[in-house]
Amino acid sequence: MLTRKVLFPGIIELNFQAGEVLGCNVYLIFDGDEWILIDIGYEETVDDFVEIIRQLDFPLSRCKTLVATHADVDHIQGLAKLKQLLKTSVTAHPHAVGPLATGDPLLTLAVIDAQGLKLDMPPVQVEHQIEEGDVLTVGSLELEVWHTPGHTNSQLAFRVGDVLLSGDNIYRDGCVGAIDAHHGSDIKAFIRSLERIRDSDIAWLAPSHGPIFAKDAAMIDRTIQRLRGYLHMADFGTLAEDWPLMEEWDDEVAEGRLPEGL
Repeated sequence: MLTRKVLFPGIIELNFQAGEVLGCNVYLIFDGDEWILIDIGYEETVDDFVEIIRQLDFPLSRCKTLVATHADVDHIQGLAKLKQLLKTSVTAHPHAVGPLATGDPLLTLAVIDAQGLKLDMPPVQVEHQIEEGDVLTVGSLELEVWHTPGHTNSQLAFRVGDVLLSGDNIYRDGCVGAIDAHHGSDIKAFIRSLERIRDSDIAWLAPSHGPIFAKDAAMIDRTIQRLRGYLHMADFGTLAEDWPLMEEWDDEVAEGRLPEGL
């Protein structure tokens, strides 16, 4: 049996537990013998995670549900396999239900032709839909559901005491989850979600990738300012609100103004 590396009361992260990064962060939330998983990662690592859970002495039959933070392949490719192994249910935001049920290769980022990426995305049915303000219970533990759109429209975070299982909202280095128009990203919604996290009394952030870290309001604010800049940059195409350079170009053309120095 393995000694449980409990990060916070009722919270184990399975990569940290294994002493090896196998994929996205997978959080096992427990009270007594009852437990749930937040995300699972790729199909190829499901057996590894199941063996870790066995070695931690959690009864496989007591998994209450498998929770998807959002419908990205690197978080949920293994859901169908694990659901069948554990004979349990899947829980997700309503916006994730369609991509999960159909195994949509584009919305889940399983297929990106321009980068030669092609992954299988096994479809899986969602039995339980959760939204902002709902509460998930695991024994006597309560997880407050936050809907934090921006990275995707289905992105969820979960508050347990002063810890936020924060999904792909922000990482320790100030990076955020990928912003992509085809992926359902929304920069303005992302900013609102980050402002909510910044202004909350959360003490710790447990993201979906990388290390857990103490909330740093100043760092989050710098990230917010960076994202605000994205609203006015051609780099982000249809996700930007405007492109001030083109307004300047309109004026220069109308005035017949030549570049300085010509």
